[in-house]
Amino acid sequence: MFKQICFFRKRDDMTAEEFLDYYENQHSQLSARIGKKRAIAAATRYVRRYLVPEKNPVTGEVHDPGYDCIMEIWWNSRADFEASQEALRQPDRLPHVIADEKNLFATHANPVCSVIEHDSPMGPNGEPTQVCVTYGDVTYGELAEGDSQ
Repeated sequence: MFKQICFFRKRDDMTAEEFLDYYENQHSQLSARIGKKRAIAAATRYVRRYLVPEKNPVTGEVHDPGYDCIMEIWWNSRADFEASQEALRQPDRLPHVIADEKNLFATHANPVCSVIEHDSPMGPNGEPTQVCVTYGDVTYGELAEGDSQ
């Protein structure tokens, strides 16, 4: 499993609610709106995590994390990830992506990272955690035992 993470900051003139609404109802549906196959069609999971700063338990202060959203995409392979990146750069798609991102993000200079994950055993007797993904009635599960996901 290969995982991609991107970090996004909303435009300064948007509220957190406006940002979430636009991302969920417009940006994440961009391919359909422009009549293109999804660039991430080979992805196994696509998640947006909207950050809500909380008080630091040590200082009692609320610190700006620097980003408003962490986007995560899981792929079966690095090759699937690379193919999606190439699809996003295509001349018939890229201008639409750039234009739409101007409605949403503070900048196009958004960090894109791959992830090496290690899960800690969290079961009551030290058992490894289990990750499952369900599509309709089919569930796919995999044990995380400290290996890269």
